[in-house]
Amino acid sequence: MRKITLMFIAALIALQLAGQDRKVLILIDIQEFYFPGGAQPLHEPEEAAKHAAQALTLFRELGWPVVHVQHEFGPGGAIHNLVAPLEGEVVITKKEVNAFSGTDLLEVLHELKPAELVFAGMQTHMCLEAAVRAAKDYGFRCTVLADACATRNLKYDGIEVPAAQVHASTLATLNRTYARVMKTAGWVEETTKK
Repeated sequence: MRKITLMFIAALIALQLAGQDRKVLILIDIQEFYFPGGAQPLHEPEEAAKHAAQALTLFRELGWPVVHVQHEFGPGGAIHNLVAPLEGEVVITKKEVNAFSGTDLLEVLHELKPAELVFAGMQTHMCLEAAVRAAKDYGFRCTVLADACATRNLKYDGIEVPAAQVHASTLATLNRTYARVMKTAGWVEETTKK
């Protein structure tokens, strides 16, 4: 359960002042167990986390709210230090793939009233994709920062699918149907021009 903090109240006020440009960053499962030495290391999670950290820095500079989603997990479940929450930022703990399932994420977003949700996280083909699809189904406009996400190799019916193809395939299915998919640098440039 989340606590109402001064930072959360300040974020609500900032969103009211921001008018139509209200955005919320949702960081999905950027946790230690997905990094080298963890229980389920992904393909290039460090690069994805660096891009997520760029977006996080801009959100903090602009005073826009950030929601950290953390999958409940044993050893190695801490949020990675590159995107660690600051005191007062919302942290949602989940047990399911979909960040909306069994959590108060939807309630938090209704309180924040964003015009757009910006997503980054892990794994592209699982928790990130599930959250984006659910958010779109709930009526939110979504953007996915493609290079701020990471995934892993998959295997099905004897066919090996490299992580880069899993990642690209997932983003291709989300793009224009569920979300606008773009690179972090392009999103930062677009956002800072306004």
